[in-house]
Amino acid sequence: MAATAEIASGRKAPGLLFVGGEWREATDGRVFSTEHPATGESIAEVAFAGERDVDAAVRSASDAFAAGGWARMEALDRSAILWRIADALEADAERLIRLEVLDVGKPIREARIDLKEAVDAFRYYAGWPARIHGDTLPVRGDVFNYTMREPLGVVGAIVPWNFPLLQAAWKVAPALAAGNTVVLKPAEQTPLTALELAAIANASGVPAGVLNVVTGDGATTGGAIVRHPGIDAVAFTGSTAVGRNVMREAALRTVPVSLELGGKSPNVIFEDADLRAAVRGAYNGIFYNAGQCCTAGSRLLVQESVRDELLEALIERARALTPADPFDAATRLGPLVSAEQRDRVVRYIERGIAEGGRPLLRGGATKVDGFPGGYWVAPSLLDNVDPDAAIAQEEVFGPVLAVFTFRDEAEAVALANRTTYGLAAGVWTRDGARAHRVARAIRAGTVWINTYHPLDAASPFGGMKDSGFGRELGAEAIGFYTQVKSIWYGLS
Repeated sequence: MAATAEIASGRKAPGLLFVGGEWREATDGRVFSTEHPATGESIAEVAFAGERDVDAAVRSASDAFAAGGWARMEALDRSAILWRIADALEADAERLIRLEVLDVGKPIREARIDLKEAVDAFRYYAGWPARIHGDTLPVRGDVFNYTMREPLGVVGAIVPWNFPLLQAAWKVAPALAAGNTVVLKPAEQTPLTALELAAIANASGVPAGVLNVVTGDGATTGGAIVRHPGIDAVAFTGSTAVGRNVMREAALRTVPVSLELGGKSPNVIFEDADLRAAVRGAYNGIFYNAGQCCTAGSRLLVQESVRDELLEALIERARALTPADPFDAATRLGPLVSAEQRDRVVRYIERGIAEGGRPLLRGGATKVDGFPGGYWVAPSLLDNVDPDAAIAQEEVFGPVLAVFTFRDEAEAVALANRTTYGLAAGVWTRDGARAHRVARAIRAGTVWINTYHPLDAASPFGGMKDSGFGRELGAEAIGFYTQVKSIWYGLS
C-alpha cells in the first residue's frame, strides 16, 4: 500500500513515544491506528500513552528543567538549536509534507504552506532567546530594583488535528525559546508529524527531556497531562467544550493556561467592496482546509444591494470546487479528517435546512472515483439562515457557509457580534474609515480587512469570549511562556 511505503520511508517506526530523549513503547503496550482520510485505510499503529507514560514524560521534562541545561544555556546557543530545527524541517520538507497529507487528508498545496509556516515559526523564535529581558525600575528608597523574565517550567502542549505540525511549532518554538521544557500531545487523528518533530529536535541538539511527545486520545493522554502535578502551564488548542474542561482542571492546581478555542467568524462584505476580491476572500475563507479551520469565515454577511451579484459569482466558484485526490497538486478540496467529522458536518447541513436555511448548494456527503472509503463532503451554501439557528451559532468545522444579508453598518456589526465566539473576522470595503471603525467594533482577536486568513509568526493570534484567551505567536507568546520575578537589592 502506498501509505505504508510513505511511513516506511521515515527515519523511525512511528508507533513509539518520545520520552527523555528515547523512543519507547507505551507501558501497557497499547496502540491505536491512524488513517488516511482519502481512503479510510490505516497508515500506522501508534503508541497509546497512559497515565504512567505521561508521568514518565513529565518527570523527564521536570528533571531536564531542574538540571538547568536548557533554561540556563547561553541564549545564542539556544537560538542556534532552534534555527537548526527550522533548517532540518526545511531540508526534509517533501517527506514531511507527504506525511501530513497522508495523516490529515489536506491538499498537498495547503500542506506545503503549513510546512513553510512551521519553519518560519522556528526561525522567528530562534531570534528571541537573546531578547528576553527584564527592566530596572525607579522605586522609592535606598534600594535597587530590577525584574527578570524566567521560564515557567514544564509546559503541557496539546494541539488539534487540522494543522498538526504547524500548531506544534506554534507552541513548541516559543516555549523552548523561553527556556521551558515541553510535553507535547498531538491529536489522536494526526500524530505522525509531531513524532517527526521530536526526532528532528533530538538530532538538532535539543537535550534529552526538553521535548517529549506522547500520543493518545484527549480523555486519557491529554487529561493526564492537564491533571499532572508536575505540569507548570498548559497551552491548548481545540474545541471550546474541551477548553473549559482544561481550564477547570488547571484551576485546581492554579497553573496558567492559554486557550485557543473555536470560532464562528463573520466575513462582512459592504456594497463598496471590490467584489471580485471579496468573492475570492469568501471562497478561501470557508473552503480552505475543507473548512476545518477555527478561523473559517463560516458566516457570510453581505450588504443587500450587492447580495445577488456576489452570491452568483460565489456559487459559480463553489460549484466548481470538487473533492479530489489530496496528493494531486491541482486539488483544492480534500476529505474531512474522519468518518466522525464527516457525519457531524452532514448532520449540521441537514439541521440547517430543517431550521429554514435555503440551500444554494446543498453539499453533503459525496463520493470520489478511486477513493470509495474516503470521508468526502461537497461544499454547502445555505441562504436565509436564522441568526440564532445552530448553523449560525455553532462551529461546524466543514465546507459549510451560512449567508446573511444586512442593510447598513450598524446591522452588520450587530450580526457579526451575534455569537458567543470571537476568534476572527473579515471586513471588505474601500472606505478606509469604515474599515477601521467596523474592525474596532467587531469583538474578535483577529480582523482582516480586504483579505482573509493571512497569519505570521510575528503577529499575535488568539480569541475573545468563547474563543478563549491568551495569544499564540509574536511577542505575546513569549509573555505567556515566561513569568516575571522582581528583585530588590538594599544599598544602605
